[in-house]
Amino acid sequence: MVTAAPGEARSPALALVNTWRLTAGGPVDDLATPGDAAAWLGVAAVELERLTDLRTAVRELLGALTEGRPPEATALETVNATARADAAAPQLTWGEGPVRSWRSTRPGSFDAAVAALARDAIDVVSGELGPLVRPCEAHGCVRYFVREHARRRWCSTTCGDRVRAARHQRLVVEQREGSR
Repeated sequence: MVTAAPGEARSPALALVNTWRLTAGGPVDDLATPGDAAAWLGVAAVELERLTDLRTAVRELLGALTEGRPPEATALETVNATARADAAAPQLTWGEGPVRSWRSTRPGSFDAAVAALARDAIDVVSGELGPLVRPCEAHGCVRYFVREHARRRWCSTTCGDRVRAARHQRLVVEQREGSR
């Protein structure tokens, strides 16, 4: 089981990007098969290529955001087109007060699910979470996270532990070589 990176609970688009990661055993893709993708997305049927194309586009947007550069035009086009894949309308509910939310006109459909992911990516990149999104600084990690603490540099304690262990090993080697 992979630990969710900070911010994944608040952003399904960030969770989507992190479904592809590198491990000691090699690349891992949580969306490798249509069945895996359908289970992750919570829908009956998935157009795997559209979902993985969206993941690639969102990854490009997050990379551009964190690197301070404009994203590739195809990434913008993919995210914008996917956001329009399902008509959604604002809905007002009233509990302790008024709450606005967007509701799909076809809930539970693949189009509704990917459109919601694309709209979330737009919200993240252009909203309050955008400046907080960071790539994990651990060597070999390709995940992104929301930096909720100023000292946080890694997407998980596993990555932080790997970095600290590597640093310790380098110091041990340097000390050993320095004492010769």
